[in-house]
Amino acid sequence: MSSNQRPVSRGVLIRYRVMAYVTAVLLLLLVFYAVPVQIWGHDKRPEQIIGMLHGYLYIGYLVVAFEITVKLRVPLVRMVLVLLAGTIPFGAFLAERSMTHRWEANQRGLPATTAGNRTV
Repeated sequence: MSSNQRPVSRGVLIRYRVMAYVTAVLLLLLVFYAVPVQIWGHDKRPEQIIGMLHGYLYIGYLVVAFEITVKLRVPLVRMVLVLLAGTIPFGAFLAERSMTHRWEANQRGLPATTAGNRTV
């Protein structure tokens, strides 16, 4: 491990993973259940409830995603993509995998750009 790279705690990763999964599942429910029910079933309640939950929890996702990307020294463009992943269906799942691989590389002391043979 280089002298300027410090291991990131497991708690940071767990917080991020929980928020990524919760945000992703709520967004999928919103897009594939609540919006169709609103459009074809003329019932706005599921969209209002799930939309509000996703919105508030997305703010929490932003906080923990920012924390892990800063601690793992993720480049700015990738950081923005990770932060926006909570607004794209399935995006948070992909970002979570990428950040988990990056965290694992951090724990092994590998450079931030490689995790085994994988580029993260």
